[in-house]
Amino acid sequence: MSNQRVYPRLLGPAFNELRLEGKFCDAIIQVQDVEFPVHRVVLCDCSSYFQALFKHWMTTHKKVFNIPGLTPEIMQLIIDFAYTGSVNVTEGNIQDLMLVADMLNVMDLMQACSSILCEQLRPENCIGIWQFTKVCTSSELQEKAYRYIIDHFEAVASSNELLEFSVQELTEILSRDDLNVRMERIVFEAIVHWIDHKPEEREEHITALLSTVRLALTSLAYIRSTVSTNPLVSRNSECNKITDDALKTIWHKLRNSPRPGLSNPYARPRLPTAIMLVSGGWSGDPTGEIEAYDPRSDVWTSLPTNLDHPRSYHGTVFLNGYFYCIGGFDRVQHFSNVSKLDVRTHTWYEVAPMHNRRCYVSVTELNGSIYAMGGYDGQYRLSSAERYTPETNQWTRIARMHDQRSDANCATLHEKIYICGGFNGLECLQSAECYNPETNQWTMIAAMMTRRSGIGVVAFKEQIYAIGGFDGNERQRSAEIYDPWTNLWRAVSPMLSPRSNFGLQVIEDRIFAVGGFNGFHTTNEVESYYPSTDSWAECRSMEISRSALSCCVLCEIPNMGDYTFSRDDLPRLDFEDRMEEYLSDS
Repeated sequence: MSNQRVYPRLLGPAFNELRLEGKFCDAIIQVQDVEFPVHRVVLCDCSSYFQALFKHWMTTHKKVFNIPGLTPEIMQLIIDFAYTGSVNVTEGNIQDLMLVADMLNVMDLMQACSSILCEQLRPENCIGIWQFTKVCTSSELQEKAYRYIIDHFEAVASSNELLEFSVQELTEILSRDDLNVRMERIVFEAIVHWIDHKPEEREEHITALLSTVRLALTSLAYIRSTVSTNPLVSRNSECNKITDDALKTIWHKLRNSPRPGLSNPYARPRLPTAIMLVSGGWSGDPTGEIEAYDPRSDVWTSLPTNLDHPRSYHGTVFLNGYFYCIGGFDRVQHFSNVSKLDVRTHTWYEVAPMHNRRCYVSVTELNGSIYAMGGYDGQYRLSSAERYTPETNQWTRIARMHDQRSDANCATLHEKIYICGGFNGLECLQSAECYNPETNQWTMIAAMMTRRSGIGVVAFKEQIYAIGGFDGNERQRSAEIYDPWTNLWRAVSPMLSPRSNFGLQVIEDRIFAVGGFNGFHTTNEVESYYPSTDSWAECRSMEISRSALSCCVLCEIPNMGDYTFSRDDLPRLDFEDRMEEYLSDS
């Protein structure tokens, strides 16, 4: 980092020119053996410290003020900032500059340095920056650095800065429900890494630290092969008790399949960084119910907040802290209206309506704008499309698609929108096209291998996935992916169940297919796709069966606990004394 940062102030250039010429200066700041002639009014303008200094100590005989505890180089930067509003901030001087700005109450400079450090947060420096805020108070920087540690712990865990934590700091962080780790073994490995740095001082803390690991979220094999055999654990009787309890917890869950996430501390799930909302749909009638899926614990939670109106065949987008609900159908009306939910306050607001009524609509977000494409207005299948700008609360028409498309689906990839399949009023479509917002043009791409209406589409791993749907004869299990570089489609493993008009989203590196219509009835079944093995697996079903629903992923919201089940309300596990069976399993 080495760049000039400019922060405008009200002073014109005349004061600085006078300072450089040595004219009309009425005080001298002395640091070590260096003197800086200044104008009192300029320094008072940027610092309450100098206001107090000159007010209480300035006399006709005293014009030189010695300021201890800093270097002439840093004082020069402070004075330059006072006169020009700019300062050259580098990696080598930013912390010293911030300390002195704090000491001298140069609050504009403090804020500027804090903002720069917030932008510079990385796994390899976030702990050092957080600890720096203990000696240089900046609540914004302290909060953001600490949040960065929690949110990026998987990368932070292997950094050298982790070794500088005190045992109290490390224990507090590892105990947090919102610590972002997908695999609990990372927590155990971080503990071993920390202890190995100073084993003589730190081995005594192994029991306290091991108790922060949700060991029952790992596996029998990992505990037996890695945790129990670690010398720090194996020679400590309290640690042996912890590993035994974790093994019993896993064994009990495998035998009895209780609701995941027992309140046993070794099985308490961490909070996810993202959850999936499923809203509305057709469940005998249009519904307004919203369910949230927690991928860390494979649990669905019915939310007390419903859609503003029951609706199906609508679209949803999460953008800037708001969950948008767009278009749809309630059996009577085809909607053009758009509502947004403030996920922090659980409050709905109506925003500008679309130009067209649209159910069976395709919706996505790109570069801070919401796009709504195609659909059905009650009379016609639409090729029109429009874009919503939240800052102006306005919808703008964009270029029409080549095909009329209702019941299509879309995703964004590489700054473009890909829309696939759908129904044009006569037949289910095999075609797909791509929108470039820079040119406002649609381009046809290679047709899919199968006709698909009521299709699911997502972007994942640099490719577009088109899954399920109705081909005009039957509901599909098949799935295919599009490579934009080769303009080719290829087949991947089919879903476990056929479905159309279902939800499809990516969360935690898996593709989830949710609900829909299987050709006979609506379903609440959920399955997920693992690209590494090209395989699908069953997940926990929703509370209600629904098709024509909409899925949306909410990530990094401050009140994530409101959208997941309460970790404190889970049933407690009471072990039965069946050790013979347990030991035989070992």
